[in-house]
Amino acid sequence: MIAFLRGLLAEALPHRATIDVNGVGYLVLIPLTTFDKLPHPGEKVQLLTHYHVTDRDHTLFGFFTSDERDLFRLLMDRVSGIGPKMALSVLSGMPVAAFKDAVISGDVKSLSRIKGVGGKTAERIVLELKDKVGVVDAWQASRTAKGAHDPKQEAQTDAVLGLIALGYKQSEAIKAVNDLAKQPGMDTADKLIREALRSMN
Repeated sequence: MIAFLRGLLAEALPHRATIDVNGVGYLVLIPLTTFDKLPHPGEKVQLLTHYHVTDRDHTLFGFFTSDERDLFRLLMDRVSGIGPKMALSVLSGMPVAAFKDAVISGDVKSLSRIKGVGGKTAERIVLELKDKVGVVDAWQASRTAKGAHDPKQEAQTDAVLGLIALGYKQSEAIKAVNDLAKQPGMDTADKLIREALRSMN
């Protein structure tokens, strides 16, 4: 699995980029939110990636931030009827923070304005993320922690969201992170996720 690409930006278009990694050009499909953050061609760039394999093809998707990639994976894995192209459209149509706010508040109207989504899919996104996955509770906790400027709580909430994005149930993720947070040195989301994966596998 390819976790990220680091190299020179060879070409950039609104929905795709080519990254030159030591002379090998990797074609990566990207959302508009990532395209907006890319440097000029010829400059150094790093993109987090998701490697998607089907019977027909192998496709690399690229993201500038882990929030974008986590949401992309969450939509594909947890919302029925959403594949990689639809997930990319969602990211292109709305910043991650605005999407989370829309789901938290049940704003189906805003979600349905995203190209290719429509009313029924927007309703399904809210229903399945809010009621079935329970990820919205973690998003709300994250927003509260950021507002209170509590770095430790932010790290724990981000770790829970990361584990949910990887396919774990919310209850499992919260328990693992809460247990680890009691240990010294567990002060970043990366550390918490890494240790949680060890304890849960």
